Amino acid sequence: MTRPDTGAALDAYSQVVTAVAADLTPHVAALQVTGPDGRQGAGSAVVVPGDGLLLTNAHVVGRARSGRAVFGDGSETPVEVVGTDPLSDLAVVRTTTGAPEPAVLGDAAQLKVGQLVVAVGNPLGLAGSVTAGVVSGLGRSMPTRDGRTARVVEDVIQTDAALNPGNSGGALADSASRVVGINTAVAGWGLGLAVPVNDTTRRIMDTLVRDGRVRRAYLGLVSSPAPLPAALAERTGRRRGLRVVDVVAGSPADRAGLRPGDLVLEAGRAPVAEAQSLQRLLFTEAIGLPLPVTVYRRGAMVDVIAVPTELTG
Repeated sequence: MTRPDTGAALDAYSQVVTAVAADLTPHVAALQVTGPDGRQGAGSAVVVPGDGLLLTNAHVVGRARSGRAVFGDGSETPVEVVGTDPLSDLAVVRTTTGAPEPAVLGDAAQLKVGQLVVAVGNPLGLAGSVTAGVVSGLGRSMPTRDGRTARVVEDVIQTDAALNPGNSGGALADSASRVVGINTAVAGWGLGLAVPVNDTTRRIMDTLVRDGRVRRAYLGLVSSPAPLPAALAERTGRRRGLRVVDVVAGSPADRAGLRPGDLVLEAGRAPVAEAQSLQRLLFTEAIGLPLPVTVYRRGAMVDVIAVPTELTG
């Protein structure tokens, strides 16, 4: 029996990871901020297209308005916080004295489970902190909390690439060095999460640059893509929906009567097959307006009306 050339495969793997690390390290900064209460925050940030713009996590920035970015070559610059969006856990900051060329942004919609990804961060000034792994899940939801305010970060990428302390806000890249996610948290041993870079992310970034904030409609669902039962798939002509994993207590979803275990089929009279399908609906125009939601519950179709509120706090 012919054995696979594992040495050659490992060499190829190493070449991809080292190439991605070399490409992205100059575009990832260590970010340090100080909030109005004196609390300090630290993480990583990625240079993105725009005049001195860097993309990072909202939880890294917190309520800070300024800080400094240190790049891999040792150069540093003051930064000002342009805007934050806690619901997506994204924030944009701008350098005041220039930044390196931006990284190339990819499209997380093209990712597949099992695909190689590389996490590049700059934690605590340790330039080029690099780990590699595979995409282990797509379309996940991540519940978060800021003080007393509960939130859900939707449509995150799950990966087994280990995230070192301070890697939050760093880049998750594909094998072509395109940034497909912003690392957002370590959820457990062998589990990392990243906010996807996609059409919705770009809309959020543009709005933050223009307005300093994103007015977001909030439902309070924790969900995950799930296949429809065979009979339901045949009946509806659809293959997937969103399984409700948890409902934030007191949220619009809770008040509407949505429950863990529900399978969301439609929202706003449009099919829902992944978290981004729902997320696209939850911008300014949805705040305070009835949102019809159709779910499959215990063998029956159930229609409820949720009224999204504006995310605040």
